[in-house]
Amino acid sequence: MAVKMRLKRMGKKKSPYYRVVVADSRSPRDGRFIEEIGTYDPNQEPSQVKIDADAAKKWLNNGAQPTETVAKLLAKVGIEK
Repeated sequence: MAVKMRLKRMGKKKSPYYRVVVADSRSPRDGRFIEEIGTYDPNQEPSQVKIDADAAKKWLNNGAQPTETVAKLLAKVGIEK
């Protein structure tokens, strides 16, 4: 089973809010996920990123692959692959 760390879109139309989740790569973008590890709000100035560092490191050590956007958010928070 390929596990990915990716964004799940929430919020109203034209006002997105994202949750950083760990999910099976075969599940849909806003579908079933294994664990929620953080949030990302691009509507704030500056963008607000909150990620549970312990959970993110645990999943990265277990082989979860972050998407390109999530990798940038992890780097912004200070979590390395």
